[in-house]
Amino acid sequence: MLENLRSGLRSALKKMVGASDVNEELIDALCKDVQRALLQSDVNVRLVIDITKRIKDRAMNEQPPKGLSRKDHVVSILYSELVRLLGYSQEERDSIPKPGKSGDVTLPISAGINVFLMLGIQGSGKTTVTSKLARWLTKHGYHVGVIGTDTWRPGALTQLKMNCVKINVDVFGDESSKDPAKIVRDGLEYFVKTGVDIVIIDTAGRHKDEFGLLKEMDSMYKISNPNLVLLVIDGTIGQQAFNQAKTFNETTPVGGIIITKLDGTAKGGGALAASAATGAKIFFIGNGERIDDLEQFSPTRFVGRLLGMGDIKALLDMARDLEIRADENQSKRVLSGKMTIEDFYAQMENVGKMGFRNMLDSLPGLSGIVKDDQLDVLQNKMEKWRYMIQSMTKEEKNNPDIIHDARRKRIARGCGVMEHDVKDLVKNFNNSKTMMKQSKGRQMHGMLRRLGIG
Repeated sequence: MLENLRSGLRSALKKMVGASDVNEELIDALCKDVQRALLQSDVNVRLVIDITKRIKDRAMNEQPPKGLSRKDHVVSILYSELVRLLGYSQEERDSIPKPGKSGDVTLPISAGINVFLMLGIQGSGKTTVTSKLARWLTKHGYHVGVIGTDTWRPGALTQLKMNCVKINVDVFGDESSKDPAKIVRDGLEYFVKTGVDIVIIDTAGRHKDEFGLLKEMDSMYKISNPNLVLLVIDGTIGQQAFNQAKTFNETTPVGGIIITKLDGTAKGGGALAASAATGAKIFFIGNGERIDDLEQFSPTRFVGRLLGMGDIKALLDMARDLEIRADENQSKRVLSGKMTIEDFYAQMENVGKMGFRNMLDSLPGLSGIVKDDQLDVLQNKMEKWRYMIQSMTKEEKNNPDIIHDARRKRIARGCGVMEHDVKDLVKNFNNSKTMMKQSKGRQMHGMLRRLGIG
């Protein structure tokens, strides 16, 4: 996500951290590097000049708190100003949480039925995000219903139903009706009877200057009286997000923003900064195609990952969301170095679910160390291991030492790999057992080296 911005900011940070002394020349160089990184990510020029001016003023004039070096203080200034740019107003700057604290925006959900109205121009990914949001809410214990009101785009209701049926969320719609306001009214009456906690209304995609559609939006707003209006913005449009959000807000008060398509776009920084500049909080960011690829946005955590500070809380959140429940006996076996290859397999499954890149980026000291090509090697290797373990008998999983030439040949043929790949798996399994026994799981760098990427 936002790889150019990430690499640019980390490069600037490395120069500063590696310098022998903090002086005005070094601060100027840091500001220029930050400017370059932000401008390449399509952040508005005025915002870029403003943030770098504040960074220089604070770095030159503020005295570091007791116990903090000047160099570390400059790093914290860069961190807090980037957080402010991507999510907090001027008034909130003094209360910005320190790295590692939550800083999450909490959804305004009250007792009774809550109504969320989804807005956005055509092509922003609003219908997909509606189902992703429904998924996120159900995972957090809410009973959700969805109303499909897009009478303009053929197949819109069908797409919505196909997405929501996978997550057991009920969808109300009427393909025979061309009156979105009536569909909203009927849908709300329907869901009142079912006892849902939250109703999400998916609306037709519209252009910000189409008067008829904006009028339709206003009509649905008055009928539904929503608790929250969420504007969905395509992250690839960059700083144009500001005008888009402003136009929608003039018609319907926007309470929050969801940025989509942040996985790989060079303009994502511009969209984030522009959206934050509207004053509406960014609640979520979409960073992939899967139904679970919706992340609650926290400026503090997001900036922490950009700068390579790591984010243990994000890692723990992913683990909790996936409901990874390793049984107590398995944990004891893993940490004591007495694990079986089935335990090894279970650990790989958990890491795979969290995502190798997400996991590594969330660990302080490892964020940014593993290059993409090295990560690909690791992922391919572990994918092969998964198939090999699945091809083993229970006896072989419990005691891999019995895997001789004939067994190795059978396993290799069973999953379409070479015999030396099976050898490599057993070797890495034994190395991991030894390492876990010696370090009790603390030597992550050692593990990476043993996997051939350190």
